[in-house]
Amino acid sequence: MTSASRYDQLDRWIDTHFDEQVRLLQELVRVPTDTPPGNNTPHALRTQALLKDFGFDAQAHEVPAATVREHGLESITNLVVQRRYGSGGRVVALNAHGDVVPPGEGWTHDPYGGEVVDGRLYGRAAAVSKCDFTTFTFAVRALEALGAPLAGGIDLLFTYDEEFGGELGPAWLLEQGLTKPDLEIAAGFSYQVVTAHNGCLQLEITVHGRMGHAAVPETAVDALQAANRILTALYAENEVLGKTRSAVRGIHHGYVNVGQIAGGTNTNVVPGRVVLKVDRRMIPEEDPVAVEAGLRALIAHAAAGQAGITVDIRRLLLAHAMKPLAGNAPLVDALCTHASALFGEPVEAMGTPLYTDARLFSERGIPAVIYGAGPRTVLESNAKRADEHIVLEDLRRATQVMARTLFDLLRAD
Repeated sequence: MTSASRYDQLDRWIDTHFDEQVRLLQELVRVPTDTPPGNNTPHALRTQALLKDFGFDAQAHEVPAATVREHGLESITNLVVQRRYGSGGRVVALNAHGDVVPPGEGWTHDPYGGEVVDGRLYGRAAAVSKCDFTTFTFAVRALEALGAPLAGGIDLLFTYDEEFGGELGPAWLLEQGLTKPDLEIAAGFSYQVVTAHNGCLQLEITVHGRMGHAAVPETAVDALQAANRILTALYAENEVLGKTRSAVRGIHHGYVNVGQIAGGTNTNVVPGRVVLKVDRRMIPEEDPVAVEAGLRALIAHAAAGQAGITVDIRRLLLAHAMKPLAGNAPLVDALCTHASALFGEPVEAMGTPLYTDARLFSERGIPAVIYGAGPRTVLESNAKRADEHIVLEDLRRATQVMARTLFDLLRAD
């Protein structure tokens, strides 16, 4: 039987079972995984039970509670499904994360409803990345239903720590030796094939002054006023960063974002303490060590010379940029070929300004790419915004791309 005939068989199986795939995604969306607070074990156990209905034995690996609490989360249980075929061949890991940011405001659909309207399924994590729990699961089911000789194996990895960097998700599984893949495909957010992404440095800046009554401000030291100088310096840095462009297609320049500010006790009290949480995106060409040193120096300089003010800086996250590894060609070639054919437009390898836990595989020498269900851009899916959704036709075609790609990678002949 020709490869084209095999691809047609895979496509038809996915078409036939697509309603079942949509129902699975609805069930996954209906169990919240807001992170923070990060109580994600209930979702893992629900996923484990749903996978059992398909004949998949998902092994649950609970991260020790003390370790989870040290990272500011409540519970994490990662799932591993191992499928093995003929001798030889490669083991391909398929990793998707279930943890998500809280819904926030502005929704017109229930963020945990899994409602389908006009060919779109709405809900938090519908696009990033519970959709790819189903993309990967049904691609593997289609591959195995094909009955063709296969070699190697697949590790389905469903993890719950991407929002906080992945150290307790895929990194923990790799460190524990619970997965040892030769290649990795990470959950996507569009039907682009992504081979590179930005790095990310997150810092917590605590500005200490001295609290006092607003009627006698001379008895206090205003931490917010000092924090304002730091904010001004951070935002001015963006003008500098915008002048250095990355050579990677799809990635532009570094950026500083102040995502959270907390401080003060009341309107009639001079604030004695203010906390800023800062996110610094780094293009692949930047040195993370130099970036962190420079950012710390910038903050210290902005705070200098203010009597009574001290500043503490704590690193929250350092995620290195993902860069293409030489061995990723089989992944890139197969995904680009099948995505281009099924979506009817050229799909090529490129970079993204996001950061993901795919970097944790490439850092260990495992060639990795990012691909999954989604539109052309992450913005179109409203990921991490109100009314996040997945277009069901994109979900169907991404699953077919994945099934075809797995067949190319694992076919015994």
